[in-house]
This record gives sequence, structure tokens and C-alpha cells, in this order.
Amino acid sequence: MLSAFSKILLKLLGWKYELKFPKEKKFVIIAAPHTSNWDFLFFILLLWATKVKFVWPGKHTIFRGPTGFILKKMGGIPINRTIKNNLVNTIAEKFSNNEEYIFLVAPEGTRSKTVYWKAGFYYIAKKVNVPIALGYIDYRTKTLGFNKSFYPSEKLEDDIQLLKAFYNSKKGLYPEKYGEPKFKV
Repeated sequence: MLSAFSKILLKLLGWKYELKFPKEKKFVIIAAPHTSNWDFLFFILLLWATKVKFVWPGKHTIFRGPTGFILKKMGGIPINRTIKNNLVNTIAEKFSNNEEYIFLVAPEGTRSKTVYWKAGFYYIAKKVNVPIALGYIDYRTKTLGFNKSFYPSEKLEDDIQLLKAFYNSKKGLYPEKYGEPKFKV
């Protein structure tokens, strides 16, 4: 029922989507550009429409009160960004302990313009040898989805160029807030 509702709502809102998921049962999904709170809603609707079970990290403060329970049921994992924790190893362990595991993350880490993407998704995928699915939202064409995936290579710069080539044509709701793929090394 949730799947049908999500498909209908996306259609009524004028959104088209494409789905080219990796064939593997474990993978990381990155969602970009992330320039608005609406991005989260549209990606959640898309994943509900596809019946894909996934987990996602969120700022710990959004998990307070009654909404926290709902967000956790929706796959949310509270992350306190002021405390240095070993998220890469924690999520890598979850991948190792589950037959199916899909981790969705917005690598920009914020809706504001940022110089560097958070690279944790890349190191998680590399550590557990799973593909990275490129999820996108493009407000200019009103399309969202998953178009391509790749395994991290031994050449980080080549992988960053692949990300730039894919995402630089996608436009967020507020394009001026988009920070192109670049990692702090």
C-alpha cells in the first residue's frame, strides 16, 4: 500500500524516476545533490515506491520526541556529528553481519554549500567491497533515481572524476548550494 501511495504521489507531483540498482544485495547509495529538505522526502518516496529496505544516517537532533521513533522505523540511524565516532567501521560491520544491507547517505552532509563531500560512504564501500549506487535528484528535469553504480577503485582521483561527470549535470532545488564531489584527503 505504501509503495502504491508513493508511486501515485510522485506522479501527481510531476516526478519521473529511473531505477538501475546494482544486482548485489548489499550496496551503498549516495544521494545528491542535497540542497533542500525536499530532497529527503522525494528519496524516501522513491525508495518506498520500489519497496527497497534501507538505512540512512541523520543528525541526532531530528530523532528527538515522537518523530524519532517514526524516523528510526523508516531506517534512520541517529548520528551525533559533534562526537568523533567510528561510523565507517560501525557501518562496515553492519554490512558484514547482514545478508542484505543498503546504506543511503547524502555525501554533501548538509543542505548548505560545502567544499568537501563526506567520504565515509566511499571508505565503507571500499572496506566491505560493495558497489556505490549513484542516486540523484534533478529539479530541472523533475527526475530522480538510480542510474549507475561502480566499485571503488585503487585510484581515488579517478573515482572522484566519475562522480563529478555524473553529478555536475544534475540540478538541486537551490543549485547555488551544491558542492561538487571533492574529498578532504
